[in-house]
Amino acid sequence: MTEANGTGPRPASRVRVTLPDALRRLFPGSERAVWLDARTVDEALDALDARWQGMRDRLCDSRPAIRRHIRIFVNGDDATLATRLAPEADILVMTAMSGG
Repeated sequence: MTEANGTGPRPASRVRVTLPDALRRLFPGSERAVWLDARTVDEALDALDARWQGMRDRLCDSRPAIRRHIRIFVNGDDATLATRLAPEADILVMTAMSGG
């Protein structure tokens, strides 16, 4: 990725990802919160998958897009895979609640 000003690739930012207990139960040894280097939510999910193989498949579908029963927030705002991450961004992964 090259920045518009031609300075070259933007370095990855150190970001914090918090995972829900429901997801952590599927991946023994996973942590509630983990620091990763990523420029986008998509890269953060790749980094999670590198640590805990198969995690990305639980969070994304084949389009690729975030699964409809998963919500990802960056600094409190709803995010997509393309959402860019600032240094020390706080990413929260949540399972959607449904009710009757």
